[in-house]
Amino acid sequence: MAQSDLYMLYHGLYLAKFGYTTESLKYFESFQVQDDDTFIITYPKSGTTWMQEILSLILSEGDLTPVLTLQNFEKIPWLEAKENDQLVAKLSSPRAFISHMPYQLMPSTFFSSKAKVIYLARNPKDVVVSLFYFHQTISFLPDPGTFEEFTDGFLEGNVMFGKWTDHVKSWRNADLGDRILYITYEEMLQDLRGVIKRILRFLNRQLSEEALKQLIEQSQFKAMKQNKMSDSLPVSQKIMDNTKPPFLRKGIAGDWKNHFSPELEAKFNAVINEEMEGTDIKFLLDKEHQ
Repeated sequence: MAQSDLYMLYHGLYLAKFGYTTESLKYFESFQVQDDDTFIITYPKSGTTWMQEILSLILSEGDLTPVLTLQNFEKIPWLEAKENDQLVAKLSSPRAFISHMPYQLMPSTFFSSKAKVIYLARNPKDVVVSLFYFHQTISFLPDPGTFEEFTDGFLEGNVMFGKWTDHVKSWRNADLGDRILYITYEEMLQDLRGVIKRILRFLNRQLSEEALKQLIEQSQFKAMKQNKMSDSLPVSQKIMDNTKPPFLRKGIAGDWKNHFSPELEAKFNAVINEEMEGTDIKFLLDKEHQ
């Protein structure tokens, strides 16, 4: 199936027709953001589901019931996705949402609100590997072709939500002051307790040591893989190829080293570094390229 049959264009960004409609995007644009709302913002395949699990547990004050009985997208819905207005209507304050949108395309009421943002970023090499396998698994996304072909398309922005560099820069340059907290996937792997404590401080919340310990245990990759409420997508199993890699695949950093040839890595580094020149986003790249 041609890419044009699967994607719609929204302000120059490719969005999958399966998950987004003109109506859902209009709903997103006119959404009434409240001061106590929290947004998880990510570029696709940057650890969104992991942060969803953590924030759900924080909002439930460590109570496991919601994460064991409700799908992730029911607790913290995708604001721009189709039919999610029904899920949003069921939420009570304080609410939490997920979005892949770049900063400039957020609802107008977001900018005048006091809503907070947790921006989660990941090494772009691991992002492209995860996206490559995601395209193999999900039938509503174009065939990725070879890994080299897909990586070229990623660097050109011919994937959902456009260029990784544009997305990260839009939120890094956001004039939000203390309304935004930047976290990396790699930090979560290295010091999950420390990251969770940073999120608690950011949201002005507290947990008992027992609740914190339980939260950390439940948000480990192994526990999430075993929890069918976490290891899932808001889509029918019919569109997922169960012979291909699962939705929650590995949950590690550095898997890109098993996929990039030296030539492809050099090309990738050159493009990313050029587009990031003059920014302070080096912390997302490998130490040897800082």
